Amino acid sequence: MKNRNPWAWVPTLYFAEGVPYVAVMTISLIMYKRLGLSNTDITLYTSWLYLPWVIKPLWSPFVDMMKSKRWWIITMQLLIGAALAGVGFTIPGPWWLQGSLCFFWLMAFSSATHDIAADGFYMLGLDQHEQAYFVGIRSTFYRIATIFSSGLLVGLAGALQVLTRNVRYSWSLVFYLMAGLFIALWLYHSWALPKPSEDGDKQQRSVQGIILEFKQTVVTFFQKPQVWAGICFMLFYRMPEGLLAKVSALFLVDLGSNGGLGLSDGEYGLVQGTVGVIGLTLGGILGGIVASRDGLKRWLWPMVMAITLPDLVYVYLSYALPSSLLVINVCVFIEQFGYGFGFSAYMLYLIYYSQGEHKTSHYALCTAFMALSMMIPGLFAGALQESVGYQAFFLIVVAACSLTYVVTWFLKIDPEFGKKKEEEVIE
Repeated sequence: MKNRNPWAWVPTLYFAEGVPYVAVMTISLIMYKRLGLSNTDITLYTSWLYLPWVIKPLWSPFVDMMKSKRWWIITMQLLIGAALAGVGFTIPGPWWLQGSLCFFWLMAFSSATHDIAADGFYMLGLDQHEQAYFVGIRSTFYRIATIFSSGLLVGLAGALQVLTRNVRYSWSLVFYLMAGLFIALWLYHSWALPKPSEDGDKQQRSVQGIILEFKQTVVTFFQKPQVWAGICFMLFYRMPEGLLAKVSALFLVDLGSNGGLGLSDGEYGLVQGTVGVIGLTLGGILGGIVASRDGLKRWLWPMVMAITLPDLVYVYLSYALPSSLLVINVCVFIEQFGYGFGFSAYMLYLIYYSQGEHKTSHYALCTAFMALSMMIPGLFAGALQESVGYQAFFLIVVAACSLTYVVTWFLKIDPEFGKKKEEEVIE
């Protein structure tokens, strides 16, 4: 029965969705940097962790067919907690790299599966009015999870390093703390999540039927108008950000002798994990407001400029190497605000491309291309940076922004899209 107040589980569910993603994609970068890995190795290893989100559409039908979404949510939260504890356990040991990567992989696959189940459960556990009402709440608590993880937890790791004088044990304690948090979330959601009748009514579908349905989804996806222009846009619009995202984090904490800004973990938590996330959130909110008022087509090019031009702040930072934390915060805020505003165009286009039959499945395929667009540049970003230095690397990122303009030029978008209120909430 849907007898549980949504406030009792929606905020915590999306907080639980955000924490492991940030742990895999952001916290791992800083941790491996502090443990002495090269930028080449860090970006290569952590970029492969995008793979579960790239191939997520392949197993999402099986999540829908096997067990209830509530069961998947609770089980994945337990696995995420175990993976976090595994990372904490292996860091002080001799096989810390192999062990931690193994548990990060478990965490990544569990988190991607949790995303599938949570987003589906959201639509089953709430009626249409509640879905619309809580869409902003879920986004807010996802952002809170981001600030908590990349801000407070990274800062805590830095404080523990000062107290313990031991980098490995400090990070180990942080991951044990996160594991404890997830065990608590697992216990809480075992009680708090409602049990919608629709979630228990499983349609019996054969594996062959699911495969045939998936093939039909893929075929119709590639039969859409402007398919190649759309795919190029999905892959290359964010490519400069794919190069920048991991290296910019490493640049902020790298030693001045290596060309970095030399921020402590606490300072990084403030700059990127707090101020940066606030800028990203505000930019995204503004992007949604103006697009809903005037349509995506009207704001497409301003959004393109917003997601590309602020990359110049890293060129400035790499040459000026300012010591003022205020200056660094302002620069990161500008870049992240522009990214949040410009990213609105990308997400809206994914919804636009997914319209029509099989829109939910097509949107899942679009998000796979989105993850791939971040994964591929990240694989070699660290090696490129180490070969040319931070200053030249950030200039290359700015030059790569030309691809964003090229792929946007070929798009054809209905001027009315985005102006009308959407009836469905698509994830």
